[in-house]
Amino acid sequence: MNLRTFLLAIAHTAGIGKVRANRVLEAVSHRYAPDIYPWSWDTLTHVLELEPRARDYQQLESAYQEGLLLAQHFKGKFLTYFDEQYPAALKEIYQPPLVLFYEGRLDALRLPPIAIVGTRTATPYALSVLRDFLPALVKEGIGIVSGLARGVDVMAHQLTFGQGGVPIAVVGTGLDVAYLGHHHQLQKQIGQQGLLLSEYPPKTGPRRHHFPDRNRIIAGLSLGTLVVEAKEHSGSLITANLALQANRQVLAVPGSIFSTESTGTNQLIQAGALPVFHASDIIEAIKAQIIVKEVI
Repeated sequence: MNLRTFLLAIAHTAGIGKVRANRVLEAVSHRYAPDIYPWSWDTLTHVLELEPRARDYQQLESAYQEGLLLAQHFKGKFLTYFDEQYPAALKEIYQPPLVLFYEGRLDALRLPPIAIVGTRTATPYALSVLRDFLPALVKEGIGIVSGLARGVDVMAHQLTFGQGGVPIAVVGTGLDVAYLGHHHQLQKQIGQQGLLLSEYPPKTGPRRHHFPDRNRIIAGLSLGTLVVEAKEHSGSLITANLALQANRQVLAVPGSIFSTESTGTNQLIQAGALPVFHASDIIEAIKAQIIVKEVI
């Protein structure tokens, strides 16, 4: 077994979340463990700092053996942290995914990306904004990243297709699971003509913590995050905060002070996010981020 297959086995091991996966990543990166794969159960428990008296010790041991078998017979497409095509931007974030499962056009990752997120209860105003912005962004060769949630996310994906662009969708389930049944066809289309990404192996269903975890990938992949509409406690604000933590630009579309769907975006602007009035504002911000990265 080589390193790629071993890391795939770790991704398939139920009970190894972000924290434990990053202990594996650190051990491989800094050679804290043997570079002979797969690791023995004793080596893995040492890296994970797992004691025999831990509540999930026996359960995790069984899951690891199952993960090894699943990895050896896996036929899907995936990238590991150490692969050349793994997005360099994701390596900069806190607790990067050890493995990315994907379907579709991996070359979409070469485009300078902007994340577009917003409320699930999007108004006609959000649709008008996206219809105004997307043609210029796609024409400029900017990649559009979102999370395939209802509302702003789906609008962004559909309009990107409509303009001949390549949407990039990050989901909080396995690639073969559609969180919302009526988005199944769009998810399938993105997997064929765009790029579909997940850190979760096939058959993984939705869990509450998957979606904030998905948001860190959306923010991490992108040079900036544009929030179109967001309520005061919207999940989109989590993505914006994750973007700030990853040293990415946060942009927001101003909205009516009387609209609850714009409370969050207006607060972001008040806190220092870049207000966006035209597609050119986004394009200039993305170009500025590219320059900064080139200097660094």
